[in-house]
Amino acid sequence: MPGGDAREAAKTVAGSFEDFPFLPELPARGPGADMVGRTAGMLAELYARVEPSGWRLGDRPGRDTKRARSWLGEDLDALEEFTQEYTGPLKVQAVGPWTLAAALELRNGEAALSDPGACRDLAGSLAEGLRLHLAEVSRRVPGARLVLQLDEPSLTAVLRGQVKSASGYRTHRAVDRQLVEATLRDVVGVHGEGAVVVHSCAPDVPFALLRRAGAAAVSFDFSLLTERDDDVIGEAVEAGTRLFAGVVPGTDSALSDPAGSVMGVRTLWRRLGLQPGLLAEAVTVTPSCGLAGASPAYARRALAHCVSAARSLADNPE
Repeated sequence: MPGGDAREAAKTVAGSFEDFPFLPELPARGPGADMVGRTAGMLAELYARVEPSGWRLGDRPGRDTKRARSWLGEDLDALEEFTQEYTGPLKVQAVGPWTLAAALELRNGEAALSDPGACRDLAGSLAEGLRLHLAEVSRRVPGARLVLQLDEPSLTAVLRGQVKSASGYRTHRAVDRQLVEATLRDVVGVHGEGAVVVHSCAPDVPFALLRRAGAAAVSFDFSLLTERDDDVIGEAVEAGTRLFAGVVPGTDSALSDPAGSVMGVRTLWRRLGLQPGLLAEAVTVTPSCGLAGASPAYARRALAHCVSAARSLADNPE
């Protein structure tokens, strides 16, 4: 979300999504509030600090780790205030293990992705950190059924060997798909019986891999889909995977009528030959990506537009 006021963001979210609020992230506050720094602050027994080139793993918690944890605590306080007596699904999010490995640097300045042992340690630390985070949110909002979102915008680049080295002159080798899947499965498993969503706003989201790794839903930028994705999406839906369809622009744009925003979803459904009645059960309407780059006024309009578009989809699936 845009801005830096945790209470205002929580109030907006709780008021917009009465039946599916989420814990806002406010990266405009600076390092530690950004998605990588925020997740680095959640890690168990691993720490990171800000360098000119980005976030780098270190030996002990410093001021950057303390700042990240302080802001997360502030956000949790605000969420708790505006979700008193709430019962129902509540979404929290963190960076997934492979995007984190591509973003965090080792001491030599290279991405953790370059070292299989570092990737393994990072995934284990993330899993434990998420377990503690989920327990803390459950304590603060005891009536909530937590939905965990793992943000993996770099996942396709990791699978294709497109993550650049520190020099920028070469790329790190592609990670084996089975290892990627197994690591994701381990991190997804930390939520037990709870639902896990994997979000990627990059092209060519690996729907089948994410489904096998245990994701209950996949969140993506709907505008990046091509007809090449039809088969895997159809298989995912028939297997019970929910689609978080990003159809509302994440930055200030002129919004069409709500029915127009989900016209592409209806078209996809017809093309796949799926039952229209499945739409409301299988699709959640979302912004295409985060709203941090939007104006506060547009962010509020976009959230309200998602609700109206979802209602249109449910009322008129055909």
